[in-house]
This record gives sequence, C-alpha cells and structure tokens, in this order.
Amino acid sequence: MLSDVQGEKHIVDVENSNTLLEELKQNEFDIIILDISMPGRSGLEVMQEIISDYPGIPILILSMHPEEQYAIRALKSGASGYLTKDSAPNELTIAVKNILKGGKYITASLADKMADNLSDDNIAVLHQRLSDREYSVLCKIAEGKNMKLIAEELFISEKTVSTYRSRILEKMNMKNNTELIRYALKEGLVS
Repeated sequence: MLSDVQGEKHIVDVENSNTLLEELKQNEFDIIILDISMPGRSGLEVMQEIISDYPGIPILILSMHPEEQYAIRALKSGASGYLTKDSAPNELTIAVKNILKGGKYITASLADKMADNLSDDNIAVLHQRLSDREYSVLCKIAEGKNMKLIAEELFISEKTVSTYRSRILEKMNMKNNTELIRYALKEGLVS
C-alpha cells in the first residue's frame, strides 16, 4: 500500500487481511497492491470490503496466479488492474502510475486473451458463472484438497464447503469431483 504522509510517499507492507483493514482505518492510502492469496480471507473478498468502505482507493492485484485464472474475475469485482508477480518490475511501475492517474491496467497478453474471447463469440466459460468463494472452492478441489483442508484454508466449516461444492456441481452441470478436476486442468485453473 502506498500512503501519502505529509507530502512524502510511504509503502506499508502487511501480512494478512486483518492487518490491512486496520491500516486502512488508521491511514490514508493512494493505492493498494493486493495479493489474492493472502493469509486469512482471500484477496478478492477483502477487495470487496475495501471497495465498499473506501471506494476512492484504487486496487492493483499482484498475484502469483496466472492471469487467466483470476484477472477477469478481479477486474469485474472492481480491481483497477492485474499483474502477475513474474511481470517485469518496470511493468509494476507503469501500472501504478497509470492507476494513480485514474486509469486501469492490464498486460498486453491479458488484453489479447480478452479480445480473443470477444471475437470468438464464446459463451462464458463455466467457471465464470461461479461466485468468488465457489471459484476458490473449485480450485482447491482441483488441487486435490479434501473438504477438511479446504475448510481450514478458507476459514469456513466443512458443511459450508460441501454446500459450495454442491452449488458448483449444479452450476457447472457436473456430477463429481473427478469431472471438476478434469475441467480445471483443461482450463488451466490449476497446474
């Protein structure tokens, strides 16, 4: 997070979503650079809270996840930009400057992918029908994690994970985890 204290720019680094929200209560920030995979709640969930409580602060997602996995979801949810952590450092600088001027930022490769999807007249891919939490559960199932581990990682009950799994299967018109895993691998949602 980049803050402006008495005319000087400062970067504040936080470990988890709770610390991030506490910093926002105590300081003013020009931009938030947010990771999707932060400890505690997911970055997309925290982003929704930030957008609701601090609507004037732009958010740049900087993630280890490939663009095709989360970028469009993050942008639709209100992010001002999306970069992967392997992006060149100068691209991060360009993204921050562009966003601070009121713009949005995506990489050229993401722009190409978005244009391809538009030109192909594709029907939205199945996983785009899912809520952010359902999508998180889908990815964790596809990674081979069991219900108990998913519940622990997402800080929800096993029953809630099971409910999300049922909704995912229904929305995607699939019957079991094997079909979900095949789909996620085919779409590049997990490696």
